[in-house]
Amino acid sequence: MQQLDFLTIIIFTLIILIAGLSFGRRGGDMKSFFAAGGAVPWPINGLSLFMSFFSAGTFVVWGSIAYEWGWVAITIQMAMCISGFLIGAFIAPRWKRTSVLTVAEYLTKRFGKHTQQYYTYIFLFLSLGYTGAFLYPVAKILNVVTGFDIYYAILLLGGIIMVYTAVGGLWAVVVTDVLQFVILTAAVLIVLPLSLDKVGGMDNFIREAPDTFFRIFNGEYTLVFIIAFTVYNLVFIGGNWAYVQRYTSVADTKAAGKVGCLFGSLYLISPLIWMLPPMIYRVINPSLSGLDTEGAYLRMCMEVLPLGMLGLMLGGMIFATASSVNTSLNLAAAVLTNDVYKPLFPQASSKHLMKVARLATLLFGLGTIGVAFMVPLAGGIVEVVLSISAVTGGALYAPAIWGLFSKRQTGASILGATTVSLIVNLFFKFISPRVFGYSLDRSGEMLLGVLMPLLLLGGYEAYAYHKNRISHHYLEFAVHRPEEKGNTEESQIQNIYGIKVLGWAFLSIGAMFLVLCLWAERGLVYTAVMGILILILGTVSIGYAAREENSIKKRAKQIY
Repeated sequence: MQQLDFLTIIIFTLIILIAGLSFGRRGGDMKSFFAAGGAVPWPINGLSLFMSFFSAGTFVVWGSIAYEWGWVAITIQMAMCISGFLIGAFIAPRWKRTSVLTVAEYLTKRFGKHTQQYYTYIFLFLSLGYTGAFLYPVAKILNVVTGFDIYYAILLLGGIIMVYTAVGGLWAVVVTDVLQFVILTAAVLIVLPLSLDKVGGMDNFIREAPDTFFRIFNGEYTLVFIIAFTVYNLVFIGGNWAYVQRYTSVADTKAAGKVGCLFGSLYLISPLIWMLPPMIYRVINPSLSGLDTEGAYLRMCMEVLPLGMLGLMLGGMIFATASSVNTSLNLAAAVLTNDVYKPLFPQASSKHLMKVARLATLLFGLGTIGVAFMVPLAGGIVEVVLSISAVTGGALYAPAIWGLFSKRQTGASILGATTVSLIVNLFFKFISPRVFGYSLDRSGEMLLGVLMPLLLLGGYEAYAYHKNRISHHYLEFAVHRPEEKGNTEESQIQNIYGIKVLGWAFLSIGAMFLVLCLWAERGLVYTAVMGILILILGTVSIGYAAREENSIKKRAKQIY
């Protein structure tokens, strides 16, 4: 990397920090801080959901799989679109209809306080593992490109993420997610044609690739794995407490459904674009092995990007991958504040709860940094992410989703399904291989993790139906469920401010693209076109925000 690349990273980091910190004075209460006012525009939440899920593994996890196994990485990711469309059609609207701030709050109202406490403590413990595993690839990116020590990188990046999430709340998270989506989409549209040029064109790439590289299913990633992974993501994306925020913080049920459908649409299109660069790098440099394959995506970018653009791409990768971290930090703080601290101190003022929320964000962030330090000891990020997902995802998230559709499930029934599923999954993951010498392959691990809780829940559902039993918690929940309030003027003002921040950030990033054209020895046309498009997007965003702001002022004058 050159000095210009480092300068670009610094400027991009400042843009992200300023955008995130600008919401500090607007998160004045719990709903603003954890739900962004409760009526975020659905396109913004849809892009944020995509980045929160996509970014955690695309560059490191799926980039590694694409380098080693080829086309199957695209197959795996495209399968996620099915999950997204099903969530948009059925699950996301149901979440919005609950009118809750967090999943923990829903569990309290639907299944009782004891059930909520059980899930809350499991979730917070596992979230440390998830979030630490997601912080590691952020640092890995910086380590591969700059040579910066990975442990210092974890400390530095973890600190930056903690600060703007603690100050800006959910609006800071979703706005920075959208910025990262735009800049990374623009950057990869530059990387892809330059990568193909580097390898000698598409025909040469196909000819020189390994014989099995373009199989739809490959290695341990079989048809059974893909089916299990699709069902797993239906549960994980539909029930993960952090992602549920994206469905509950929009205006109404239709908007919640559109969030899921936008996620599905993006995963229908994007995998082919995103996964080709590490696949191409396999032909350029086939010598990577072990944990080194986790850096394949970055190495391809280093080969082809023009001066300065590497820094911009790296900055986008860092903060995009960090999206899963800041999403989890915000959600963990919400659970600690709203569902653990607030019931213990019900008289606490809104101002006091906001201080607790920001402190909780910082404390959970420190725990995340500690977990990230241990990822290399666990066999690398691919092993950690897929293993945690297989063991815990279905057991933890399927019961809450089932409860959205069932009037018969009770706190005891879903706790039983979760407990039994976790015990069985942990047995086959850790005990069986050591004691009996038998272990499940990746497909079996994923399938067991998904099917076990669903079979247990289905079994109880059939039993309760036969006995004609209805949960008394369900009856209380149905009676006291509030109606949707839609888009209030307060939430409209927050939305306008968020779009305005995005607009100015787009203008800054677009200007960076055009300035970098001065040093571009290759990819000049691609860089210039992307810069102009981002400038247009920024101008349109600011213009839209100004018109909406004037409209609100006119309505206020008419009233008074």
